[in-house]
Amino acid sequence: MFCENVSLAAIARDVGTPAYVYSKTSIINNLDLLSGAFGSRNVLICFSVKSNSNLSILRLMAEKNIGADIVSGGELFRALKAGMDPKKIVYSGVGKTDNELRFALKSGIGMFNIESEAELLALSDIAKSMDTIAPISLRVNPDIDGKTHQYTTTAKKENKFGIPIAFAIEFYKKAHGLPNINPIGIDVHLGSPILTLAPYRQALGILSELFTTLNSIGIKIHTVDIGGGLGIIYNTETPFTPIQFAGLLTPFMDSLKCNMIIEPGRFIVGNSAVLLTSVTYVKKTETKLFYICDAGMNDLIRPPLYGSYHGIIPVVKPANAKSVLVDVVGPICESSDFLAKDRDMELLPQRSIIAVKSAGAYGFSMSSNYNSRVRPCEILVDGNTYSVIRKRETYEDLIRGE
Repeated sequence: MFCENVSLAAIARDVGTPAYVYSKTSIINNLDLLSGAFGSRNVLICFSVKSNSNLSILRLMAEKNIGADIVSGGELFRALKAGMDPKKIVYSGVGKTDNELRFALKSGIGMFNIESEAELLALSDIAKSMDTIAPISLRVNPDIDGKTHQYTTTAKKENKFGIPIAFAIEFYKKAHGLPNINPIGIDVHLGSPILTLAPYRQALGILSELFTTLNSIGIKIHTVDIGGGLGIIYNTETPFTPIQFAGLLTPFMDSLKCNMIIEPGRFIVGNSAVLLTSVTYVKKTETKLFYICDAGMNDLIRPPLYGSYHGIIPVVKPANAKSVLVDVVGPICESSDFLAKDRDMELLPQRSIIAVKSAGAYGFSMSSNYNSRVRPCEILVDGNTYSVIRKRETYEDLIRGE
């Protein structure tokens, strides 16, 4: 198995496992597919930094003039360090602290996506104290089910995100009357991953009515942030394409004569990486066959957290291997520590290297040091060469700061 023109077996031999391996070409191709679908339309792509916050990955975005969707001061720090244009940064998230708001105002970001009245008032006070104007949108909650996992749906009325759509006009009037606040947009985010256009279509209908009403009462909104959530293929999914997504959004933009922001993360990096791991032991019990690997839930938490499927294949396919049902598990002291359960795979010997597919989004960015495990290295492949874009942690890293 290769990533671009580099053998994954060679990478595993050189840098060890576990290791995240990304394809630069795949990331760039996905960006080009998305931006190309909109042509010359005024659509700002803001990469979801929470999906993958490695500086080298963010620098690829900066080089392609892609903006950033951030949810913390740390993500803002990373985006700026990577050379991303602050005017192309939108700041989402329900719990922005005073220090984070000051940092973002000082950095001159493009827009704050406001999630509550309390946050709106705090930002107004801080902007006034800094003698500056805060450009904002209000994140509205339209009570739409994105038909995704219960932990990643974000636009139902029981979720913590956004302002109920019924109170949006009232909140915009309040924002319009506050000193040092400039309402310029409307924001919504429906969850992730979303595989059909129906939730977006429903949201656009609601946003169109709100946009028109606001402008009719003198609150001049010019930007709509439709969020991210674009689904990818992990197993047998059939997500919509960038062309289909653009086909839905462009008539909306033409009708309202508005700018559009989209916040993809998974679509750009999800299928651009694998997690390499070694089979430390093959263990057989009365009822199960286990591949016990050196990567666990601390390295990739999506399977136990969301029940997510990731394809798993051997890096070197064994000759004439019989097919077996196995649980692919890690070394963590939790029964929830698995990468796959009852998976049909080749019978592999110990020390085999396997690749966990579709690992580029919410892989390393959600990893931890649970069980005092060092986090893996990250590798970026470019044609015939590769670079270590994050060194593997050491035991000394584990106690730094203690």
